[in-house]
Amino acid sequence: MRKWMQALSHKITPTQFIVLSYASAIAVTLLLLLLPISVKPGVDLAWDDALFTAVSGVSVTGLTTVNTADTFSIFGTFVLMFSFQFGGIGIMALGTFLWLVLGRNISLSYRRLIMIDQNRHNLSGLVQLIRMLLYMAIGIELVGTLIFGIYFYVQGYHDTWIGSFYHALFHSVSSYTNAGFDIFGNSLASFANDYFVQFISMMLLFLGAIGFPVLIEFREFLLKRNRRFRFSLFTKLTTSMYVILIAAGALSIFIMEYDMYFADKVWHEKLFFSLFNSVTTRSGGLSTMDVSSFDEPTQFILSILMFIGASPSSVGGGIRTTTFAIILLTLYTYAKGRSEVRVFRKSVREEDIRKSFVVFSAGAIVVIGGIITLDWIEQQKFSLMSVIFEVSSAFGTSGLSTGITADLSTVGKIIVMALMFAGRVGILSLLFLFRSGNRKEYYHYPKEDVIIG
Repeated sequence: MRKWMQALSHKITPTQFIVLSYASAIAVTLLLLLLPISVKPGVDLAWDDALFTAVSGVSVTGLTTVNTADTFSIFGTFVLMFSFQFGGIGIMALGTFLWLVLGRNISLSYRRLIMIDQNRHNLSGLVQLIRMLLYMAIGIELVGTLIFGIYFYVQGYHDTWIGSFYHALFHSVSSYTNAGFDIFGNSLASFANDYFVQFISMMLLFLGAIGFPVLIEFREFLLKRNRRFRFSLFTKLTTSMYVILIAAGALSIFIMEYDMYFADKVWHEKLFFSLFNSVTTRSGGLSTMDVSSFDEPTQFILSILMFIGASPSSVGGGIRTTTFAIILLTLYTYAKGRSEVRVFRKSVREEDIRKSFVVFSAGAIVVIGGIITLDWIEQQKFSLMSVIFEVSSAFGTSGLSTGITADLSTVGKIIVMALMFAGRVGILSLLFLFRSGNRKEYYHYPKEDVIIG
């Protein structure tokens, strides 16, 4: 297998190999879900529904055309959990872990693949990074399983320890990887008044979407307990923007729905509905209510939050939080008449600013194109707001829906699948598919001013 991978890596670019790996994971998941053992007795799973579920699982989105709890057997749910791990943590990360278990050396070409898959800038310390990432992910998921398993049994949500821990394991993995799938049958609607389940779920969603580099830096800070420890600009920027987006989203939902959906709710219900919906738009997909009950302006706010998505090098999709942060900082810098983008006493590189505008522009084109195409394909069968919400959810790999997913046409489902895949792989990776290598410019044309704005 190693020789096959090396031979293939010489024929295609590393980015193309990564994209092909995710596509292969979808194909394997599809074949496993189509096995009779993967579905419950008497359930007939159509191939397009199985494909949609496979894409949603590997892209850790959570949009579904079938009810997971009513459709899949225990074996099928474990297939889904493995697909969450592949899509969330990264195929190259799990492949590296397998090589380490087998005692194999990690080649330079394979390290390059890891670097691209994990959105890193250099090759140093990659194997140690992956080992730490996996141990951290497994540890967080096990702690979540333990907490939920005991709580579900003690509170009487399930009659047996096995049933409690089975549901706890699936929910913990789905939450941490921000997959958005559930086997409760109604997402977290049954726990709408259980703030403990909501809080632990939000913590798992947060840990998965904040970004692996951020978690590793916080781990180093806690272990070293060094007052001189300095967090990187990436950690400061992505954490700040992540928290700001959650706070702004929760406040917007609270204000806009105060006299609407929240009219008959007490203050703590309003608070948790607002906070949970803001957190889950990062990339979570779990919900404690039917989001179609929200007013259209609120749904539009949620769509914007899903379009932004989670942090880079995390389990989430979208244009990512740092992209949005750098764009806002650049606009502010330009408005103030400055030439250098500064934040936290650091200057942002011109290359990163250029990448941010490329990602934002390309993401906007993909989403707007998806909205227009899906609305045209479905012949205005759904409201425009529902289409905007669905497309934003797919691209941001969030998984929230106003309920139109199962009613989409076959072509409509294909469009949504393409958006889910694009959101998980990332805009830059999709653009790099067309690169054959770093081309050196041997000459330059004369420059001339162009009127802008």
